[in-house]
Amino acid sequence: MKITVKELQALRPVDAGKKVRETGGLFGEVRVSKVGAITVGFMFRFRFRSRQRDLSCGVWPRDSLADIRAVRDKARALLDSGTDPVDERKATKLEQQVDVETRIEEAETVLNRPSLETRFGEWERAALSKRKDGGAETRRRFEKDVFPKVGATAMPDVMKADLMAVLDGIVARGANRLANAVLGDLKQMLAWCVDRDIITVNPLATITKKKVGGAEEESDRVLSDKELRALPVALKNANLKDTTQHAILLILGTCVRVGEIIRAKKSHIDLDARTWVIPSGNSKNSDAHTVYLSDFAAHHLHRMMELSYSDEWLLPARRRDGGETHVDLKSISKQVGDRQLKFFERQSHSKRAGKATENALVLLPDAEDSWSPHDLRRTSATLMQKCGVLPVVIDACLNHREQNRIKRTYQRYDYAEEQREAWRLLGERLELLLRPDPANVVILDTYTA
Repeated sequence: MKITVKELQALRPVDAGKKVRETGGLFGEVRVSKVGAITVGFMFRFRFRSRQRDLSCGVWPRDSLADIRAVRDKARALLDSGTDPVDERKATKLEQQVDVETRIEEAETVLNRPSLETRFGEWERAALSKRKDGGAETRRRFEKDVFPKVGATAMPDVMKADLMAVLDGIVARGANRLANAVLGDLKQMLAWCVDRDIITVNPLATITKKKVGGAEEESDRVLSDKELRALPVALKNANLKDTTQHAILLILGTCVRVGEIIRAKKSHIDLDARTWVIPSGNSKNSDAHTVYLSDFAAHHLHRMMELSYSDEWLLPARRRDGGETHVDLKSISKQVGDRQLKFFERQSHSKRAGKATENALVLLPDAEDSWSPHDLRRTSATLMQKCGVLPVVIDACLNHREQNRIKRTYQRYDYAEEQREAWRLLGERLELLLRPDPANVVILDTYTA
């Protein structure tokens, strides 16, 4: 005899507690809720090792009679194999609980073993944030090359092979200098982790630039007098902004770094006193530096001040939030490079230069190498040397810090007057070289160290 759906549907609240049965050990007890809803809880009654036991098989109408009988049939099969269905159900629940607890433990373990990207964030807040750019350039490099490959790996699990694969990938696309820069950043971060017992050893401790991007050669590019003579016309033909042209000539006239011009504020400049104070936060060595402006330098700085639309910045740019900042630190260098493409294996940048100007800053037809804004700084120092300026004064003009700690501590003279004279001599030499009519100007193609 089998229970039917019609039989169950005919039940009424007065049937509460009534039992319905069918062959095969299946029975159900009628239940009535407070709101009068009727349900039937089904059990499978069986004997196992002389003990009578009941196994819940479901509740009608939530479960269909077919599903309830399927549970009963599965339990009967277990009985036939000598297994207690009640004990089997308990074992299954315990196994599921163990699985859940295991997954929770594994998740907690992951949370307690922060990834490389998480540790980078800690290093960024503790150390990178103190850099002039707040660590922005290092973060950009890691987001591009490091995080996609090993960012999610727990810090202690990061192997040398993983990191070398990152660096080899950068070298494979021809960015050797970038690979060396990422190597340096990685080694600093790993050393920071070692100091805090996050890891026990630095996996890149024995890896040098020579083994990654190759040893970087010291640049010795100096523009010759002939190249300097060609520079003004080249700048005008290169489709550069007037401010960029004046900035390039200002580097020549002051020996400053390109980043120091880009970060300059108008409040740092006093054209009446002929001084430009580069604060410690803007200089590479964090030493404040005063530039005494020659007529040549003052002219180009004055023109940049006039051309700037900002009340604050010498080379302003709009931020996305509508505020102001300075132009990108690589802006001038990229503009110069994109106009000497014969020396590079890349296409011109459509927003910076077109086909007509892609070699506009190649100053001589027989030039063997490109030049950069930093080469202008080296060129200015060399011109000072040719004008008879003493090396110690040139170093002061370059804002080089004395490497000998004893000298740095006890020899405190700043060579201010000598620097002023050195910049004056440099400015006069540049005015002669760059003037449209080169009459009576001696052109020197070679420099002696």
